[in-house]
Amino acid sequence: MTTIVEAHNLKAYYVTQAYGVERTVKAVDDISIQIKEGEVYGIAGESGCGKTTLLKVLLGEFKPPLTVVGGSVSYHIDGQDLNSAKMSEEVKHDLRWKKISYVPQGSMHVLNPVRRIRDTFHDFISAHRQVSKSEAYKITQDYLRDLGLPAKVMSAYPHQLSGGMRQRVTIALATILWPKLIFADEPTTALDVIVQRGVIQLLKEIQQREGSTLVLITHDMGVHANLADRIAVLYAGKLVEEGDTRSILHSPRHPYTQFLIKSLPSLDERSDRVSIPGRPPALDKPPAGCRFHPRCPLAKDVCLTIDPDMITVEPGHRVACHVVAEELSHAPA
Repeated sequence: MTTIVEAHNLKAYYVTQAYGVERTVKAVDDISIQIKEGEVYGIAGESGCGKTTLLKVLLGEFKPPLTVVGGSVSYHIDGQDLNSAKMSEEVKHDLRWKKISYVPQGSMHVLNPVRRIRDTFHDFISAHRQVSKSEAYKITQDYLRDLGLPAKVMSAYPHQLSGGMRQRVTIALATILWPKLIFADEPTTALDVIVQRGVIQLLKEIQQREGSTLVLITHDMGVHANLADRIAVLYAGKLVEEGDTRSILHSPRHPYTQFLIKSLPSLDERSDRVSIPGRPPALDKPPAGCRFHPRCPLAKDVCLTIDPDMITVEPGHRVACHVVAEELSHAPA
């Protein structure tokens, strides 16, 4: 599969100064990933682990105090190789929404509360295409119908729609120009389970129909299980494991990933769920060595001082863990 976006040794920190004191939060610290064309790539981890910061940098939409201090992000779209940091504003405008789109967490941050849905779509479409208002309305009506959304949505104001319907409309707005790359940041947050299912099905339908690439950020491993082809697991600004969804869910290798999977509810199991001991570290003063070692039941002396390298445990499955590396070195050839 062709790579559509990749990050190489990416470091993105929040650098602030107050009362003469500089504070650096290492939200994304030396992450390298490759996202393939046509796949659903899930990014998982606890709140505060750096998921949304990574998405902002991959999307190229960030501003101080968030600063890229190292590494790079590159796009490979329609035969073009583009470095995110070196793109002009004109190139960014040409790519944004037509080639690369974004589904944010809160629909009310996107939809204008004093504009009807049809007018919001017209404003959006006309900013990128030369179309009349009637043509924009027709494009919107046809697209919403194809997605199974009722026609009456067009004449409604955002506050007249339920949270689930607003989120569906936001997804439709982000994808109506058929982008090749879609970033979705916690698209099912604050929705009940039944509504979540509808939103997940909508995302899956759009991705499969258009053959687009979806980068999905959510802490909900159940959503990843339903949508993702591959999953990257972040902890305290670091990539700790990456693999296809089946491997991550059924054969997790990193202790942190194992805790995440064990926290998932199961209908056929009556035992108590096991939570991760301790709490995530502060990213302005992360621990030395492996950042998970203060909470890890398998931690060894080497984990306290040396940051583990990312190693391949099987084709397409990578993990950063000294314990796993030791196990592999002692495994029979």
